[in-house]
Parts: sequence; structure tokens; C-alpha cells
Amino acid sequence: MRAGELRAVDVVAASLARIERAEPVLCAFVEVWAEKALRWAAGVDERVAAGVRLPLAGVPIGVKGRNGSRTASARALVAAGCVPVGATSVPGPGAPWQTWGLGADGRTVNPWRPDRTPGGSSAGSAAAVAAGLVPLATGTDGAGSVRIPAAWCGVVGLKTTNGRLPSADRTGLAAAGVLARHASDAAAYWRCVSEAGAVGGHHGVVEGGEVGGAASAGKEPESASAASQLSPPFTAVWSPDLGFADTDPEPASIAHAAALRRADTGLVRLVRPDAPARLEDPGPAWLALRAAPDTDPAAVRDAHELRAENDRRLAALFAEVDLVLTPTTPNAPHGHDGPGDRYSTALTWAFNLSGHPAMSIPAGFDSDGCPVGLHLVARHGEESLLLRVAAGR
Repeated sequence: MRAGELRAVDVVAASLARIERAEPVLCAFVEVWAEKALRWAAGVDERVAAGVRLPLAGVPIGVKGRNGSRTASARALVAAGCVPVGATSVPGPGAPWQTWGLGADGRTVNPWRPDRTPGGSSAGSAAAVAAGLVPLATGTDGAGSVRIPAAWCGVVGLKTTNGRLPSADRTGLAAAGVLARHASDAAAYWRCVSEAGAVGGHHGVVEGGEVGGAASAGKEPESASAASQLSPPFTAVWSPDLGFADTDPEPASIAHAAALRRADTGLVRLVRPDAPARLEDPGPAWLALRAAPDTDPAAVRDAHELRAENDRRLAALFAEVDLVLTPTTPNAPHGHDGPGDRYSTALTWAFNLSGHPAMSIPAGFDSDGCPVGLHLVARHGEESLLLRVAAGR
């Protein structure tokens, strides 16, 4: 589109046509902004014709939830030339678990297995990207809400370092993220939000409230240039369970095979560090902090103590390795009746507490034909390292 070979209007119209065909079954959008998107695309074409450089001119995107276009990430993507085509689905009101979505036409389904959930809470964003309705969609990740749907829909999902991008989450547990079909597209997202000046070491809540995540914990995110100075092989430790999770054998085996393939290319080197990849179960701490200030004060104190202990263990581990690799989820996508007593967040929410950037990349498919994700975790501020490994370079 920047070269004038395509028009943004035509690209966005094609995206809207795909959405119209798929939505009766997929239900990935709660709102579709067809007329507004076409007007927006026409404006992009006019700016390109006038010589304005827009790095993502005319790229159709989904934004998570009805208020998704107000986020700093969405504004940065729009400034780069992206065209929001609609608001993607999130869980409906009163949901006891956050691994599904409710679109305008019904429950969001997994594009690979309609009888299974796409994950959540960035459900519609992952489903829309996986189904090819848009190449990119925004998300937020408070316990795995980008990475879990990325894993179960077979796409790339990046959770940024907590506190690096503005967030409306007062607990500091949620971080901005993106769902994309390719690692290069996730990298394009990261370049846009970085160049827009949205990234910083002490960003927190955008509309009042307390700064949360890594910044509030006194963790200064390391500069992106520090990660770019590293060169392969990147040292990595594999853990199927982080020392506590009840991980099913099949997703563990598929994710481990994906880690070994990365090692076979020379991109990563799997090592056995002196500091083991073993954490305390973060579940009780996450639940207590999420419910604060209504949580019992003793439970909050226990949560902070557990969080501090895991932070110490992770600091020792990242002093020896560049990456921690796990399955993204301990289980396969469940049906629409819910996960039962399983926490699909078991391997992801530890890094919402610690603030580390993390990413899910496709690892393969299980015996039911459902996608499995490989989970990559890096030091604070090293999104660029995750993106390099995800891209295989």
C-alpha cells in the first residue's frame, strides 16, 4: 500500500467481507465498524498519496473489547496507519472463568475446533487472527489472557513487560499485548508502540490510579538495546511445570519438541542452570492481589511474601539464562462448558506477578487437532529478544 500497488480501502473491504462470512459461526467480534473503517481507510489512502509515511498503512486490525480503541497500543497502531475494523469479543458479564468470549452473535468458538474454546480473555482477538479475518489484534494479559488464546488458536501472542505500557488495571497484574499470525507482525506492533513513545520504565495506569507491575515493584525494565546486543545461541532452561503445575503429558511433549527444534537450529542452547526453574504456586497470591482491597489482610501479606520469594528465584534464574521455556498451558483447549477445576493459567500467571515479558508461539497440534503453544519468558524489558527467538533469528 505504501508503494501504491494496493489501496487501503480495498484491503479493508476484503477484511470486512471475510468477517461477514465467518462471523455467524466464529462470533469473534462484539461490534464491526464497517462504514467507519472504510472512511478511515480512505483517509489512509489520501495520506499515502500525499507522501505521508505510514509504516502499517491500511493494515486492518481488531481491538479488544468495545473500549479497545482508547488504549495506548491501539492509538499507536492507528498513528502508524492501521485501520480498526471492529471490537473483538471478551467474556460476558458474570463469567466465573475467563477463557471464552461472547460475540455479537453468540459464544466465540475456536477456529480449529468449534466445539472448543479459543481461550481468553482476548478470545475474539485470537480467533479473528487465527481465522485470517485480520492480521493483527490487540489484547491485554492479566493472567495469560493473550498467551492462552494464542496457544489454543495457534497464533503468536506477546505479553509486554508489566508497567512498560500504560494500563487501566489498578492491580498492576495486567499488561498490554498483541495477537498476530506471524512473529514479524508482532515485531511490527512492538516497533510502532516503541516509536510512538508509549514505552517507558515507569508507565502505569493511564486514567488515574496506582502504577503497577514491574515498575511499582522497583524493577527497572532493562533497555531494549541490551537485548539486541545478545547473539545466538541464547541460553534457555526448559521446565514442563515450573515446579508446581499439573501439566498434561501431551502439551508438555509437543512444547518440548518445539523447544528442541529451536535448539537444533542453533538459536537457543538448552542448559541446566544451578538455579532451578522451580517456583511457588502463584495461584493463591494472584487471586488475593486481584481481589484486593476486599481480600483478607493476612492473605494479602502472604501474597506479597510469595511474590517476593518467586521474584528472588526468578532473579537467580535469569542471572544464568536468557530464557525460560514452558508449555503455554498445562492442558488442551476445553469445551464450552468450562474447564472444571483446572487452571489453564497455571504456567502463565506467575509472570503477571513478576512482570516479565512473555510470549506464546505455535508449537504443533495435539491428537485432537488442537494447537499447542510454546511459552517463552525473558528478563524485564527484553521483548526484542522474545521476538527474535519467535522469528527464528
